[in-house]
Amino acid sequence: MWVLLALLSAFLLGIYDVFKKLSVNGNAVFPVLLISAITGALLFLPPTVGSFLFPDFFQSIHLYVPAITAREHGLILLKTLLVVSSWILAFSALKHLPITIVTPIRATGPIWTLVGAILLFQENLNALQWAGVITTLIFFYLLSTAGKLEGIHFRKNTWVLFVVGATLLGASSGLYDKYIIRQIDRLAVQAWFSFYQVVVMLPVLAVVRWSRPKSKRIPFHWRWSIPAIGVFLLLADFAYFYALSYEDSMISVISALRRGGVLVAFATGALLFHEHNIRQKGIYLLGILAGILLISLGS
Repeated sequence: MWVLLALLSAFLLGIYDVFKKLSVNGNAVFPVLLISAITGALLFLPPTVGSFLFPDFFQSIHLYVPAITAREHGLILLKTLLVVSSWILAFSALKHLPITIVTPIRATGPIWTLVGAILLFQENLNALQWAGVITTLIFFYLLSTAGKLEGIHFRKNTWVLFVVGATLLGASSGLYDKYIIRQIDRLAVQAWFSFYQVVVMLPVLAVVRWSRPKSKRIPFHWRWSIPAIGVFLLLADFAYFYALSYEDSMISVISALRRGGVLVAFATGALLFHEHNIRQKGIYLLGILAGILLISLGS
């Protein structure tokens, strides 16, 4: 069951990535982030308040958000800081780079999750996992050659470094999720994570945007794709945390399966944004995903 939930989460994440690109194209990044975060928080407000006022009803519909301790709030706040930092880097990069470059880089996340599992949990790679890591790295290098054809040099381009940083932070968050979901109810994690997103984003927006003179701010344009980011992230995370809550679930496999969502984002993005070298980048993306599949099989 947790495998199917991970696949559902992947599909929803693919749509989420497309809405991100639609929202930040020629737009101010930080207001987009804040509005999408507020959308997710508003959607979780009724079950959180309702669980306090009408616990029996919300338990009966499986949307009960239990009370948590101060320590558990701290753990969730730390997760929020990791994720919001990753989002800031990823959204900024997505504004300046083709989605067909960003999504394959993000697809390498399971490798870094696996490396983290090795370092933190003393896991050892078997032959299939080594084959997967090597395959992924080879096709990641080939992807960088495709980027050069569009004037994007991976080692010198700031936005590529932003995507890599976002991917590493995302992998760290994945490992951390596995740790906290064993200690805190999954709905409590998702609900308070949604609220803390807004808490963390407000001062960031105040410093980065509102502290600047109006003449120097990048204009913000409202688009309906912006709240859709929050909706699809909430749905994707709901399936993701549900998958993690199974005792026999494996974060390395779930992380790899969730990366399958890049196929949705890549294909939709290629059609919507008419980007270049689609066939070549598509082959390299499939190579990266083949490496991820080998890692999953080895796990």
